[in-house]
Amino acid sequence: MAVEVRIPPVLRKYTGGVNTVQSSGTTVAEVLASLESQYGGLGSHIRDERGQLHRFVNIYRNGEDIRYLNQLETPVGDGDVVAILPAIAGGA
Repeated sequence: MAVEVRIPPVLRKYTGGVNTVQSSGTTVAEVLASLESQYGGLGSHIRDERGQLHRFVNIYRNGEDIRYLNQLETPVGDGDVVAILPAIAGGA
């Protein structure tokens, strides 16, 4: 299944500067695994050593936060859009 993955600016150095890439899989976990194999170094910025999302990384499928769906087992289909959004912290 062809899935569009939107890459945030902070991770684009791993995708050659492009903001959108194609990946494949039937779940978000499979899409991430495919993405990680295509773009070395990217995976450690998304998932921890146990394969879970880092707490500061949010993933959306077609605009819906996967935390409120089936998390990494959220199904994806042809033409779906997966967006990776790292949390931004700061302030005074």
